[in-house]
Amino acid sequence: MTATRSTPAPALAVVGATGAVGSVLLQMLSQRADVWGDIRLIASARSAGRMLTVRGEETEVLALTEDAFDGLGAGDVVLFLTPAEVSARWAPVVTARGAVVVDQSAAFRADPEVPLVVPEVNGHAVRIRPRGVVATPDCVTATMVAALGALHAEYALADLTVSSYQAASAAGRAGSEVLRRQLSLVAGTSLGEQTGDVRRAVGEDTGPFDAPLALNVVPWSGELRKGGWSSHELAVRAEIRRILELPGLPIAVTCVQVPVLTGHSVSIRARFENDVDALHAREILEAAPGVVVVDDPAVREFPTPVDAAGTDPVWVGRLRASLDDSRSLEFFLCADNLRKGAALNATQISELIAGETA
Repeated sequence: MTATRSTPAPALAVVGATGAVGSVLLQMLSQRADVWGDIRLIASARSAGRMLTVRGEETEVLALTEDAFDGLGAGDVVLFLTPAEVSARWAPVVTARGAVVVDQSAAFRADPEVPLVVPEVNGHAVRIRPRGVVATPDCVTATMVAALGALHAEYALADLTVSSYQAASAAGRAGSEVLRRQLSLVAGTSLGEQTGDVRRAVGEDTGPFDAPLALNVVPWSGELRKGGWSSHELAVRAEIRRILELPGLPIAVTCVQVPVLTGHSVSIRARFENDVDALHAREILEAAPGVVVVDDPAVREFPTPVDAAGTDPVWVGRLRASLDDSRSLEFFLCADNLRKGAALNATQISELIAGETA
């Protein structure tokens, strides 16, 4: 016998539905179990009136005004895929009506009264939300924390060194578009001419990045903070500590932009309180929700962003015990930054909230 809902299915409103992450999320809504009643699509005034397909139906995009939230209340979810300033402005409007906000921006990530959630690690945290808001972490954090959480549960994480290799699409459509433009401008550049040619060809067209990205890597993401750290590096450090509930965990983070369209990669050295067995660590990761192990270097099998793009799991490989420390493990992982890094994580959180009223 099929179970029936005791209450009507909750409504879902997606603010920022026309952006890069919004496009991925709308695809997911058509692919995942249908737990929603009414679905509203909301965006800036310039996108209002556009028609987008969701669950096989053409749906008109509404302008972001107070009227767009009329009729929403307890049990309903409003998902913000917007810049932090937009989320900060409109989230209180939504929560005042009794609906729950799931926010994908940085607006609430450091707020102790707002749970910061990756469902595979701390999904239980969505139930306690005094401000009516649940935050999702940065896409770099979301890429690695499910794997880290599984290993921490077994070995007790003691120290972490992370280098991220971030795809251009993390900066939205502007990031992807500027990388495509730059690649077309520098096509055919010879090795001996690379430095001068790339600088001349790209000129001032660096878009959201701090240097040319085509044929290059940029070891910077965010704003300058005390001591030479970037705001992004400090944010990833703080988010890992919050999600794993390890407020004193020593973490070193280096964020690097790379000329990849989709798919973040992260290189990790994790040190634990206990000795680590690499084979057992592999078994732990193979059993971890949201993680797949792709690791056989003998036949050149390891994760790359090209493979991870368009998929939901975190891909883990290059798993090896440290040569210098029996308590350390080194590995590499990749994930689609638009899916697991953003849209999927937010969707999973929203579904957990919807399940509360089932």
